[in-house]
Amino acid sequence: MLGWALTFLVVAIIAAVFGFGGIAAGAASIAQILFFIFLVLFLVAAIAGALRGRPPM
Repeated sequence: MLGWALTFLVVAIIAAVFGFGGIAAGAASIAQILFFIFLVLFLVAAIAGALRGRPPM
């Protein structure tokens, strides 16, 4: 999922360079949403792993 966020970030940057403001804004907002979803899932997995007693890798 983090890969998708980075992909949309790159698309947003390229679209902004070429002047496509609407596409850049849309791709940037998708990248931001995917990043926060990834962050929440990472935190849930880290907390679940800590509660199970597994050492972090």
